[in-house]
Amino acid sequence: MSENIVIIGSGPAGHTAAIYAARAGLKPLMFEGFMAGGIAAGGQLTTTTELENFPGFPEGISGMAFTMKLREQSLKFGVRIITETVEKVDLSDSPFKVITDSQEVEALTIIIATGATARRLGMEGEDRLWNVGVSACAVCDGALPMFRNQVLTVIGGGDSAIEEASHLTRFGSKVYLIHRRDELRASKIMQERAFKNEKIEIIWDTVAIKANGKDSLESITLQNVKTKEERELPCKGMFYGLGHIPNTGFLDGQIETDSSGFIITKPDSTKTSVNGVFACGDVQDRIWQQAITAAGTGCMSAIEAEKFLEEL
Repeated sequence: MSENIVIIGSGPAGHTAAIYAARAGLKPLMFEGFMAGGIAAGGQLTTTTELENFPGFPEGISGMAFTMKLREQSLKFGVRIITETVEKVDLSDSPFKVITDSQEVEALTIIIATGATARRLGMEGEDRLWNVGVSACAVCDGALPMFRNQVLTVIGGGDSAIEEASHLTRFGSKVYLIHRRDELRASKIMQERAFKNEKIEIIWDTVAIKANGKDSLESITLQNVKTKEERELPCKGMFYGLGHIPNTGFLDGQIETDSSGFIITKPDSTKTSVNGVFACGDVQDRIWQQAITAAGTGCMSAIEAEKFLEEL
């Protein structure tokens, strides 16, 4: 027998969709993933030390604890959760096929909530100092006490990097923008924003090659790409502003995406180019990429899937 709804992914979007679908009596099945893309079930939030901007947690909560609460709530309402990674899907005909290493499941509808992974450089010291000075989300982490009135750095030269740097100027004493070229890739209006901000200083023709520090970030090692000269830049925070990679490889081109791989959904909807397949969260959101916005689209996808099943 085909499943009513199969949810692929287990972050705020996936679990919100699961909770709404379960309360509607649709008995959803969730594949939460098993270290998909090197990240634990629950997605990027599991790599966040403190979550302080999600409503309802005035004292803040760790990213891992938050995702566990989402999971507990899904289970409470009867969501069946399988800790496996979906390797591929077959969307050529209904019911759809969802395939893992160990099984194949048929589904009348699919909700894709696989998120996006922040681009990193993989430099020495990055993993060891992750969440203790190294981050990929200024909006998530920039206001933490450890970064206030400190020297901070952002890696990148596009719109994302300048957004991160501009946001960090609210908290840090100085923000260095490290860019490997001699001109920014960002839009003109974003470039002007960076040039006019007295707290932002751009270091051109330079890459970061090492994150340094014992218990937290203390400095980064920079290398000039032209002269190969190296130097240390003291700082308490290093933020990647290199954008995100949507986790859509398993779809094998069966759903319409933009040039960066983010799933394209119809306006004011979570409907994809395939009838009966919905997408929510960061996998279809290249702009906001916050836990609260992901949860909102998770709600939308469950309600739209329910209406689709009723019509079916």
